[in-house]
Amino acid sequence: MKNWKPILTYLLSAVLVLSLSGCVNQHPEESASDSNESAQGDQQTETRIVATSYATLLICDKLGLDLVAIPTTSSEVPERYQGLPEIGTAMAPDAEAIALLEPTDVIGPDTLAETIEPTYEAAGVPYTFIDLQSVEGMYDSIAMLGEKYGVQEAADALIDEYETTMADFRASIEGVDAPKVLILMGLPGAYISCTPNSYAGSLVELAGATNVVQVDTNENFVSWNTEELLKLDPDVILLTAHGLPEEAMERFAKEFATNDVWKNFRAVQENHVYQLDYTLFGMSCTFDWPEALEVLQEILYDHTYEAYDAEAAYNENNS
Repeated sequence: MKNWKPILTYLLSAVLVLSLSGCVNQHPEESASDSNESAQGDQQTETRIVATSYATLLICDKLGLDLVAIPTTSSEVPERYQGLPEIGTAMAPDAEAIALLEPTDVIGPDTLAETIEPTYEAAGVPYTFIDLQSVEGMYDSIAMLGEKYGVQEAADALIDEYETTMADFRASIEGVDAPKVLILMGLPGAYISCTPNSYAGSLVELAGATNVVQVDTNENFVSWNTEELLKLDPDVILLTAHGLPEEAMERFAKEFATNDVWKNFRAVQENHVYQLDYTLFGMSCTFDWPEALEVLQEILYDHTYEAYDAEAAYNENNS
C-alpha cells in the first residue's frame, strides 16, 4: 500500500484552515514554563486563559473557566465569552496578539502542536495542547484541566455523565454482532479513509464496530485505492466530509454512481452505505458525541437509518 502521507498532509492542512478544531494523542502536552506554573499551583496567581479552537472553548465553558480571548469562529459563542478579543483560527492563531494579552495558558488541540508550538515558543507564551481526537481523549483532557484549575467538581460531573452514557449504550448492544465498517471522509477534490486514530474512526470503535482500515502508525487518515478497500470487505460504508462538505458529498455521489468498482462492494450491493452529518462526524470530538453514537446505533444495530442513494444524489446534482 502506498504511503500518501505527504499528499494527505498537504490536503488536510489546506482544508483544515476552514476548520476551528482538531486533535490527536491521549496525553495532554504542556510547555516547560506552563508545567512549572502548574507545579506551583495555578490558582495562586490570576489565570489568563486563551482558547484557540471552538472545541476547547466549549470545554472551558463547561468547566466554568474564564477566558481572555477566543478563536475566530462562525459558530455560536457562549454568552460568557461574547465580545472577547479574537485571536484567529485554530490552524493559524496570532501568537503575537496572544502574547500581548499576557496569558498564563493557551489551550488548543494537540494535532496542531507540531506546527504551532514553535510560534508559541518564539512569542514566549505558555501553552497546553489537549487531545480531542477521541471521546476518551477529550475526557482525559477534561480531568487534567479540572485538576489544573481547581474545578474538579465540574470535571467529575462531566466524566460521570460520559461513563453513564457509555454504560447505557454498551448495555443496549450487548450480545449483538458488531459489523465491519469503512469510513470515508470527503475533502475538496479527494476522499480519504479514516483509521481508528481519527475521531470518526474512534467513534465507530466506541460503538462496538470494527474499523476495517487498520494501520501500524499514528496516521489518522490514509489514501488507499478502491481495489485495496474492496479486499477489506466492509459490511457498512459510512460517508462524512470536512471542508466544503457540499462539494465533498457531490464528489461521493459521482464516485459511487459512476465508478463501477464500488458496485463490487458487498456493502453497496446490500444497500449499506450511509451519509453522515459532518458536524457530528468531523475532525475532533465535541460534546455532541452522544448524538453521533445514537446515529451509529441506528445504522449498525437498529437498521433504521436511511441508506444513501448515490444514483439519486448524482442525478439531482446534474439535473
